Amino acid sequence: MATAEARPDPPAGVRRPRSARGRARWTNQLLAEEYPGVVCELDHSNAFELLAATILSAQCTDARVNMVTPTLFRRYPTPADLAGADPEELEEIIHSTGFFRSKARSLIGMANALEDRFGGEVPSAMKDLVEIPGVGRKTANVVRCVALGLPGLPVDTHVLRLSRLLELTTETDPVKVELELNPMVPADERGEFSMRMILHGRRVCFARRPQCAECVLAWFCPSVSL
Repeated sequence: MATAEARPDPPAGVRRPRSARGRARWTNQLLAEEYPGVVCELDHSNAFELLAATILSAQCTDARVNMVTPTLFRRYPTPADLAGADPEELEEIIHSTGFFRSKARSLIGMANALEDRFGGEVPSAMKDLVEIPGVGRKTANVVRCVALGLPGLPVDTHVLRLSRLLELTTETDPVKVELELNPMVPADERGEFSMRMILHGRRVCFARRPQCAECVLAWFCPSVSL
């Protein structure tokens, strides 16, 4: 933990937040100012496409996924088309995203689940989404908050790491982190909060050499190093 002397001064008339909830509130406010108009960086035109793209994004960059999905969605534009995909053909299309055999199984399993259980539509309930092959809470939350307009706070490695640095949580399990963060962030802002935390982790708060001198959160971050 950084000493108070190591931190920049807070804005005039503002006290440093002492609680996790207070730090979460300031984090949400300042990152909203720093990254206005944040959007999901995975290209998609509907919930099915976003679900497939998010499955592909595991251990892969969004930019790489966006290079693959135009071909994928031209070949398999609907869950029914993807459910009947030839595994080897699908693996060839998604090969560059890594773990292509596992991802192909997940995509085909996901599409079959949509067809068999949900009438070819992406369900909105968390309990239904997480029963789909290849879909955990992070993927489900991405689909809920981005494509379906529902509350969702996806916790990836950046969100987890920054949440611990800011001492919003001491948990290491992404699901527990999500459940601990949810009451601290307004329901209709959770998706944007997550996306802004991800951007901040990519652009400023690097895992190895965080740029604390450039960070808008430095004046209250318990882990600041200047």
